[in-house]
Amino acid sequence: MLCQFTVKNFKSIRDEMTFDMQATAISEHEDRVIKDKDGELYLPVSAIYGPNGGGKSNVLEALHILAAKVLRPLYATDGNSYHPFQMKKILIEPFAFGAEEKEAPTEFELFFRTKTAEYRYVLTVKKDIVLYERMDRVKLDTGRRSALFERSDEGIELKGVFAKLKISDELSETLTLLSYLGITYRKNEVIKDILNWFGYGIDFLNYGNPIQELRMAIANSDDVKSLVLDMIQEMDLDIVNFRVEEMENERIEVYTKHIVDGYESELNLSDESSGTKKLFELLPFIADGLASGTTLVIDELDAKIHPVLLRHIIMMFNDMEINRHGAQLIFTSHDLSTMNSEVFRRDEIWFVAKGNRQNSKLYSLVEFKNDKGESVRKDAKFDKQYLEGKYGADPYLRKIIDWGKVNA
Repeated sequence: MLCQFTVKNFKSIRDEMTFDMQATAISEHEDRVIKDKDGELYLPVSAIYGPNGGGKSNVLEALHILAAKVLRPLYATDGNSYHPFQMKKILIEPFAFGAEEKEAPTEFELFFRTKTAEYRYVLTVKKDIVLYERMDRVKLDTGRRSALFERSDEGIELKGVFAKLKISDELSETLTLLSYLGITYRKNEVIKDILNWFGYGIDFLNYGNPIQELRMAIANSDDVKSLVLDMIQEMDLDIVNFRVEEMENERIEVYTKHIVDGYESELNLSDESSGTKKLFELLPFIADGLASGTTLVIDELDAKIHPVLLRHIIMMFNDMEINRHGAQLIFTSHDLSTMNSEVFRRDEIWFVAKGNRQNSKLYSLVEFKNDKGESVRKDAKFDKQYLEGKYGADPYLRKIIDWGKVNA
């Protein structure tokens, strides 16, 4: 589960920016939160809105870059060639519109939870070089806090349960210590717990090879297939079933079963409409995420699906009887049909827009205050006020038009 993510000096993000999945103490939809074993409350959904070019995608990309920086060395050494998304070249670009920022490092801070612990990971990188790194842990059953390691100009210090581990004197300055520990001590339970979250606890949706990924997502899980069929039928399509057939050279073919006026027919997915193909690229990941409790991160989710299905997906994550494993959905969107108090809590709606120096600002609806210092009412017409530019991130303008109290 993702708890909180902070980034500074990355692309359009100049100043420190924090994206928070912790539920705030507000009164709406109190049944739509994830309650962890220690009583802490987290959000199942968050949507980021804002104009094109405002920096929405950069928030998600920063999170992906951090995960890729950790995972890429592990994938390069595990002998498995199929990691195309994570194996893309990592480019950590600082804020471009300031001489001081261009020479400064990029800073990341991440809080995440597994079944047993909450971890805090800090990474400071200049281009490809690691300048600072730290990992801390809180055990959920006891609440005990402990440092695991710290890496700085003064050297590397392994602490707590990592104190007896050994580190090479020739550790590459471009390799994160967390990656090194994952490569060297793969069977260590704490290291495995941490890296399993990076590898499987959070998923950045990739459309690079959708059919191959479809096979991986569906696998042989009846739960995943059942959820996919439920979502397809929510779209009122005449698809009543589908099957995945393994071919030679690990190729697969997907066949959809239709019943029209009592007549049953089967089509190859390649013969379906482009909209249906998009559904089959997306829905297995949504279903698999719900079934396994994954944090799904999707850029421009609304561009890929119909608004009716978008609402249905959001409400599935909000329904704790369906979302039994604490899955989270984080996405950027322009769709206003779902921006209302029936679908979202105020702390689940985020905005990104640019200031006068082309620097992106991120803020949630629950923290927004107008010029009079007034908060947004929970029964307000969120979509209408957004279109009127009352929340600062005007959908038709790239820059902030009115910050109110948010302009820190």
